[in-house]
Amino acid sequence: MLKLEIGTMLFQIIAFVVLMLLVSRFGLRPVLGMMKHRQDHIQAQIRSVEENREQMEKLVEEQKTALHEARIEAKEIIERAKVQKDREAEVIINQAKDRAERMLQEAKLEIIREKEKAISELRDQVGLLSIDLAGKVLGQEIDSKQQSKLVGRYLEEVGRVQ
Repeated sequence: MLKLEIGTMLFQIIAFVVLMLLVSRFGLRPVLGMMKHRQDHIQAQIRSVEENREQMEKLVEEQKTALHEARIEAKEIIERAKVQKDREAEVIINQAKDRAERMLQEAKLEIIREKEKAISELRDQVGLLSIDLAGKVLGQEIDSKQQSKLVGRYLEEVGRVQ
């Protein structure tokens, strides 16, 4: 049946151990070293990817912040432009009102001057006509000095009547 031979078994165990030592030294160590190197390389890549991801998230946050600030600044610029537009519109309206008021005052003054001029001319004409009429009624000619005095008196009376 099955015979166990100690010598063969011992030789096989020793051969197995020697073979294991040889495989461990020349086969397993380089493979384990290569696997350790590969593991280190993968770990480095994972760290690099995580660092890149963190940097990208940080950049995205910075861009969001910059975009938000740009929007706020744009709103402020628009508000300042609206305020400036309102101020300028108010200035233009006030200038137009002032100009219209000045034109109205100038027109009123011009009307008053023209009225006074017309009244003065009318007085002169009425005075001359009155003197001519008085001269015809009295039947005498009045010289220019007397005529001036009469016109002056008449105008004073007319001025008092008004």
